[in-house]
Amino acid sequence: MLTKAINGRILTVNLGSGVSESESLPAEVYRRYIGGYGLGVRLLFDRIPPGAEALGPDNILGFFPGLLTGTPLFGSRYQAVAKSPKAGGWGDANGGGDFGPFLKCAGWDGLLVSSISDSPVYLLIDDDRVEIKDASDLWGLDAITSEGRLKERHGKKASIACIGQAGENLSYMAGICNEYGRLAARSGLGAVMGSKKLKAVVVLASRKILAGDDKDIRALVRASLNEFGRTATSLRNFGTTGITARSAVSGDSPVRNWGGVGAVDFPAAAELARDRFNAKMEKRYACWHCPIACGAQSKESDNPRFPYPKGTHRAEYETAAAFGTLALNADIDSLQYANHLCNAYGLDTISAGATVVFAIECYENGIITKEDTDGLALTWGNAGAIIELLHCIGKREGVGGLFADGIRKAAEALGARAEPFAMEVGGEELAMHDPKLQPEYFATYKLDPTPARHTQYSNPMAPDWGVPLAPRDRSQASGRAQHHKGMSEYQHIVNSIGTCMFVSFSGPNQRIPEWINAVTGWDTTHQELLKTGERIANLRMAFQVREGDNPTQRRIPGRLIGKPPLEEGPHKGFSLDTETMEREFLAACDWDQQTCKPSRAKLKELGLEDVAGVLYQ
Repeated sequence: MLTKAINGRILTVNLGSGVSESESLPAEVYRRYIGGYGLGVRLLFDRIPPGAEALGPDNILGFFPGLLTGTPLFGSRYQAVAKSPKAGGWGDANGGGDFGPFLKCAGWDGLLVSSISDSPVYLLIDDDRVEIKDASDLWGLDAITSEGRLKERHGKKASIACIGQAGENLSYMAGICNEYGRLAARSGLGAVMGSKKLKAVVVLASRKILAGDDKDIRALVRASLNEFGRTATSLRNFGTTGITARSAVSGDSPVRNWGGVGAVDFPAAAELARDRFNAKMEKRYACWHCPIACGAQSKESDNPRFPYPKGTHRAEYETAAAFGTLALNADIDSLQYANHLCNAYGLDTISAGATVVFAIECYENGIITKEDTDGLALTWGNAGAIIELLHCIGKREGVGGLFADGIRKAAEALGARAEPFAMEVGGEELAMHDPKLQPEYFATYKLDPTPARHTQYSNPMAPDWGVPLAPRDRSQASGRAQHHKGMSEYQHIVNSIGTCMFVSFSGPNQRIPEWINAVTGWDTTHQELLKTGERIANLRMAFQVREGDNPTQRRIPGRLIGKPPLEEGPHKGFSLDTETMEREFLAACDWDQQTCKPSRAKLKELGLEDVAGVLYQ
């Protein structure tokens, strides 16, 4: 078995029978699927029966560190994977902090949890020792409190991934929380964890993935650190929130539920300046040995209306946009408090913010009234009402019951009048980047197995990868497909090696093959990795198609693509030519134009003949 970055085994736990087992994986599986959700999708395609209920016993919840996770070479991420209750097919969610490195250092390249426990439990992994323990006293507690209780029980050096009340209540917006508020947030995987009555996974680890005195590795780390650029410096100083104010006027951030214009509808966006967020902070922090350290923790709030505690994570850009620009809310204290509440309840901030804003627009248009909202005046910019509705959603109480599963479920309940305001694709609430500014996001949002997600496409890349550049003119729809396909496949590699997106576009990403080879003994290249990314892309899509979802048939909100176009601002008069972009992207991938099914020839080319046998029975 390969050494250093690879343990060569995964842990399987059946919560119904209580049996846990160590399972060895062949060396060639890692080279073909890397780690993270690359490894996850291969295993879950084989092990989840077609048609399994997402919240039923046959679904499997996986936790997979990336190939580089836990090594000095900038790996910190893990991927949670399962069949998603939101889109009905493949689901994955990306988490940072130290949980992935701890799982890897405990000796496991992945954890697969199957079946359903009869009562609330948590999983304790102490290197090779695995126990299923009673969690009855934790059930009903928020994620932050639960993590604190488990650290008291198992020591401060334990790393813990857990759910809050949203996951317990099976909210489709629930994520999985570690380090008091770092969430693997998307795809509703917190609900999958809750459906299994699994409150937490606690990991204690004593191993090191790489010897600290490996001189060649240390030299490579030093050389790579010298090549991080200005983007890394900006992220280090301000985090992602540093772009919020300018994105509200550039056309990047959606404003007033995607129906507004920053300069016209939200001039108060200037109050969301990065220095004003930093003034609320007390100290910076980093994920596992991250050279960027883009995180920060707050002082205790001095605003009694929005009493976030000391140590609250600084809101990320997506959070500040979802609860801020989208809602016409410029109160930073309320954004920080919303961030804290989402972390505590275990809610995806993108989905929760977008759903609250959907409720606001339904209220503003008379689709729901104060009788429906338990007396809340859900008006634009009403920070207090936003917070109250968020509490209701997190607890699935009162009006929160209508909105706890996100926009699509709420829109179905409210009827046709609500549909124009439902900014979701495939059941997933849209991320906070407008494809009218970066057109590739359209096909990403619509066609990726995990829809509406901005992290499945990344633009900055060193030329070594050989991916063509996108046309600079955003009105040019044709000629984007090869760029988009290549960048998506590159992002699959980033997610599978466990490197943060910020490292991948602010650091020397041309060195990624060198990083991998240094800790595996391989001789991989940029082109081999892109082919691996293509293999992962096709397997994710095969899972989606097998489960009956057809991304080409997903509803696209008119506001997303400029139909009708806005009358003012950066996108004035502009609409996307979606038909051209979709047609060319599917053709470039060799996916069927009507069904998204990968062609038999493409699957054979990628060594996925067994998958073709399933799809073409």
